[in-house]
Amino acid sequence: MKHQLTLKQLPARCVLLCLGLAVMALGVAFSITASLGTSPISSFPYVTSRISGLSVGTTTIIVNTFFVLIQIPILRNRYQWFQLLQFPAVIVFGLLIDAGGALIQGITFADYFQQWLLCVIGILLVGLGVSLEVAAGLVTTAGEGVVLAICQVFPVKFSTVKIAFDVTLVCISILTSLLFLGGLEGIREGTVAAAVCVGLVTRQCQKPVKWVTKKLLPAG
Repeated sequence: MKHQLTLKQLPARCVLLCLGLAVMALGVAFSITASLGTSPISSFPYVTSRISGLSVGTTTIIVNTFFVLIQIPILRNRYQWFQLLQFPAVIVFGLLIDAGGALIQGITFADYFQQWLLCVIGILLVGLGVSLEVAAGLVTTAGEGVVLAICQVFPVKFSTVKIAFDVTLVCISILTSLLFLGGLEGIREGTVAAAVCVGLVTRQCQKPVKWVTKKLLPAG
């Protein structure tokens, strides 16, 4: 990570990472409740949840564990074993998604406008959560870790690989949904909105989050 990490700052950065994961998880829960489609990274866990009957949090843990492990053969001798710390982050994130879903299970919508309102709240929360996770400076998310691993091996821009990764996930989710559920589940206009807007929200949040982080973190 780009941040200068000191032992004194480690507890505060862990708290910041957990806060970011909690905010992201709540955002995912809102996007699921909106029923307008999840973000690309959550589309396959959502579809496999509908197929298996497992919770979205559980399938998120399973899918993201695969993302953590696949980085090892991609990078081979370039792999930094520190990135195995993505495992506890993955578990916490999955558990928090289920907790977030339980927290807002009483929220319903009466029309399409209200669906979009919930979807926008989800996008804003995910974007803010990502900015907090980046500010923590500890580990990347499992999906981003795969993208970064590919960028280290092949001379391709991060943005190009990220788009290709998201599109691939969505296509796999569509195919899986059609084959096993007989229709399209979890991928709608909200998926497109999340793909376009989460990054924009994250960039807008980074400066204020960075400023607050500098004020709160103890000096090295």
